[in-house]
Amino acid sequence: MKTRTILALLLMLSISLASCVKDTVDVSYTTYSDEEYQAISAVLNLPNDRVDYEVKLPQHMLELGMAPPAINNAKATLGRVLFYDNKLSRNQKVNCSSCHHQELAFSDNKAFSEGFNGELTPRNSLALGSVANFKSSYEGGGGNGIEPFSQPQFFFWDERAHSIAEQSAMTIQDDIEMGMNLHELSGRLAQEPHYRVLFSKAYNTEAVQPNMITDALQEFINSIVSTRTRFDEGLAAAKGDANRPFSNFTQQENLGKMLFIHNCSSCHGANMSISPEKLANNGLDVEYADKGVGAITGNPADNGKFKVPFLRNIALTGPYMHDGRFATLEEVVEHYNSGLQMHPNLDHRLRENHSNNPKRLNLTNEEKAALVAFLKTLTDEELVTASRFEDPFK
Repeated sequence: MKTRTILALLLMLSISLASCVKDTVDVSYTTYSDEEYQAISAVLNLPNDRVDYEVKLPQHMLELGMAPPAINNAKATLGRVLFYDNKLSRNQKVNCSSCHHQELAFSDNKAFSEGFNGELTPRNSLALGSVANFKSSYEGGGGNGIEPFSQPQFFFWDERAHSIAEQSAMTIQDDIEMGMNLHELSGRLAQEPHYRVLFSKAYNTEAVQPNMITDALQEFINSIVSTRTRFDEGLAAAKGDANRPFSNFTQQENLGKMLFIHNCSSCHGANMSISPEKLANNGLDVEYADKGVGAITGNPADNGKFKVPFLRNIALTGPYMHDGRFATLEEVVEHYNSGLQMHPNLDHRLRENHSNNPKRLNLTNEEKAALVAFLKTLTDEELVTASRFEDPFK
């Protein structure tokens, strides 16, 4: 009898626990009223529950002093809709994703992107998915002595914008890219019922202001995080020490990693999260038609200097360099191996013993292939397929 009683109690307990688990799984968060969701669902494929844009960084990044941004889900949702909306361009033919495709780590596969009126941009589109996270990578870290504290990082190839919001404002109003006045855009968006709902959720007002547009875009872009690569898995297992062989790498990939650390990390960073250098002349030309930072500062010492980009998802983001001159990673490697040009502003790290001669790495074919194999370990498959970053329009 005692045994039956115990069995009955255990059965009741298991049913109770199962019920609790089911209740936990079934919890949902309603974001919109029925009327609001009707306006939303008329044009957008958004669920009527919370889409979570929270940014989580792995331990090896946190130990560098990097801090993930606090993301407001309502603002990020609005920013995502804006990112994919043709209404942001003057003739409503292009949007942000026209030059920043999710499947390409938010880059373009053309040397120069096509603007709203068919004209080509003067430079290659930088990949938004090339960083661990915009805020955490660009604002730096480096609390453990492995990397120096990073210099301030800014936006565009010549770093003329000092925030994502400023970059977005410049792009929207650029005569080639989108050609849209922000005040006119505010009026255009305010006429749309779904935007009145989205702005109300994000800013507690249906009134659309230019700063809200760029702030929401900044929130969405700051939610883009790339940390799920084979490189990150190996770095985590190696306790953050990139110099150790990675157990999940092939012999070729580990060779490529060491070649990268010895020859490339002084600019790009060995941890793929914090960049030691922000601007450099990397010997593309003896004379530059596009003077890069020099065109902004007017200082001849800045001619031919461009942003040192982060390299996450590099295998997806070709063509390469500010003018998209290299179609493949193999061409990029060969440039640094044998093709550096002696410009007066050529970075000192690319000179032979700090002389007036460009460095020649003299890598073997095996070593060049290993370097390319390593760069392919930086691809984040989750980033390029995540539904929270997808086009929400029907």
